[in-house]
Amino acid sequence: MSASGTKILIVDDDPDIREVMRDRLKAMRFQVVEASDGEQALALLRMESPTITLLDLMMPKKSGLDVLKAIHDEGLDTTTVVMTAYGTIEKAVEAMRAGAYDFLTKPFSPGHLEVVIGKALEREGLKRQNLLLAGEIRRQEQPIIGHSEKIRNAIEVVRRAAASSSTILLLGETGTGKEVFAKAIHHWSPRRDKPFVVVNCVALSEELLESELFGHERGAFTGAHQRKCGKLELADGGTAFLDEIGDLKPRLQAKLLRVLQEHEFERVGGIKPIRVDLRFVAATNRRLDKLVREGLFREDLFFRLNVVSVSLPPLRERPEDIVPLTNYFLARYSSNLGKRIKEITPDAWELLQCYYWPGNVRELANIIERAVVLSAHDRITSEDLAPGVLTGSADPPTPDVPRSFHEAVTAHKRQLIREALYRSGGNQSKAASALGLQRTYLSRLIKELQVGEKS
Repeated sequence: MSASGTKILIVDDDPDIREVMRDRLKAMRFQVVEASDGEQALALLRMESPTITLLDLMMPKKSGLDVLKAIHDEGLDTTTVVMTAYGTIEKAVEAMRAGAYDFLTKPFSPGHLEVVIGKALEREGLKRQNLLLAGEIRRQEQPIIGHSEKIRNAIEVVRRAAASSSTILLLGETGTGKEVFAKAIHHWSPRRDKPFVVVNCVALSEELLESELFGHERGAFTGAHQRKCGKLELADGGTAFLDEIGDLKPRLQAKLLRVLQEHEFERVGGIKPIRVDLRFVAATNRRLDKLVREGLFREDLFFRLNVVSVSLPPLRERPEDIVPLTNYFLARYSSNLGKRIKEITPDAWELLQCYYWPGNVRELANIIERAVVLSAHDRITSEDLAPGVLTGSADPPTPDVPRSFHEAVTAHKRQLIREALYRSGGNQSKAASALGLQRTYLSRLIKELQVGEKS
């Protein structure tokens, strides 16, 4: 963490000590707030959310130990350094047991103050990293695999763009590897040693997504028992990957636009602006320009996101990458599952290379993982592959040829459903949403129209 933008609360009933510390900390480029007693300190802790609190133990109204207890009970997020005079070290030890991180003995030199503040800042950085680790499902890193011209062109564009802080918009069907590219952008950027956070804009309700992005203050809504930092705050200095950005609701589009323009936001229920230094990578499988024309996506946000856009090709347009991708997933899942699978039989290879891959690289990974799990031998055969691959085709769904009006209507319904399922990678909920239908009704139509069956 850097000094710029970091807020420190000085709590001491001696104005001379506060003045000396304030001048020193401001010279170090910290923001400083002050309190002269314990009650004022608690009020500022709740309102100002200081990163570090320098807390005198002997004060009127509420002692430093009382303040420490309130910090613990209320879940206030601050790193506390207690200040005490010589001869009262036992009080500092008691304060450490009550939750203080470190202590300063009065009088202290400017150099000692700087060392203690530096250690507290290191602790804050570790806290943020730990929160990210606890909040994210840790997925195995996957390199960008492929030597086709289309994938090499995409890699070249993002490599050049990664060195900047410009926003990058990744476009492509579901499963084409947009998150893999986002992680690569972060790794190739000067921010590689800072946090990388993933926010799925469609996985949560609007209220939960707002809290996930921006955090919330204690009491902001039912169940908000303590302050929570959002992912954008935790990722300060790093990269935020906004997946499925095309599904972001209008109110959150406005809040995100402000972050992109002004690099600041407020937590839910908060009034104090929080400044962040972030690089944004966004991804969608939807046509944002079309959503703009339909009034579903803000034009100004689209322009802010579309600084550098990269289209990721579907797997069917890079068939030469099927072999290296398959070999990668085979080695990965064999190792993870403790199996020694050495090869894939020619008949299985033929099926993999003839399949249309509506779910793209993600579907290939799932099919190879399933095959490794089910294989009873040291090789993958056609029998180990998913049923969809066994009955699959190298061609996309094609319209039926109708013979009458009613047959034409039925054929058109069947084709609409096939195309929606194809675009959604077989996900009926997403297909139903794209068609404007309830999922249960779509499921009934699939059975009635025998979609997927030969008829």
